[in-house]
Amino acid sequence: MAIPARMAAMVLTGHGGLDKLVYRDDVPVPRPGAGEVLIEVAACGVNNTDLNTRTGWYASSVREAMNPDIGLKGLPGGDVRTWGGTPLAFPRIQGADGVGRIVAVGEGVDLARVGERVLVDPCVRDPALPARAQGVVYIGSERDGGYAEYMAAPSANAHAVRAALSDAELACFACSYSTAEEML
Repeated sequence: MAIPARMAAMVLTGHGGLDKLVYRDDVPVPRPGAGEVLIEVAACGVNNTDLNTRTGWYASSVREAMNPDIGLKGLPGGDVRTWGGTPLAFPRIQGADGVGRIVAVGEGVDLARVGERVLVDPCVRDPALPARAQGVVYIGSERDGGYAEYMAAPSANAHAVRAALSDAELACFACSYSTAEEML
């Protein structure tokens, strides 16, 4: 399959209302970096991170209220408005809960992954932090997500799925599952 140079995407142009989301059909298709995969998106759910990132809800006052043992307290950046505490760059493609098929792999990823149907875990964790620390980059917030025809994600975050569920049904799981897992 030939991967196009351009794709359609819903692009977030700044914090605010729905008027900040713009449909574009001239967005460059991402290229997978080392350790990453390129996914042709079949479905993408909408979750609170998508809404909160768009409206600018993630402020330092919220982060400072978090318990320090989960890795958020003390992040630099003042009153930044992203999930993980780093400055948000616009334009941004949102969409944390992506589902699709791997169509290309970056350096260091097994070529056999091409063709796999995957569900994307949106929490890209820093391996230097404790196992369940929340000091992460969140797909659809600090890095581009699934409101597009294609998205790049770390290979470790693209989980092979063999369930009979539809793509739309699977797109409801990523964020809600990880939230429930954290509560256990």
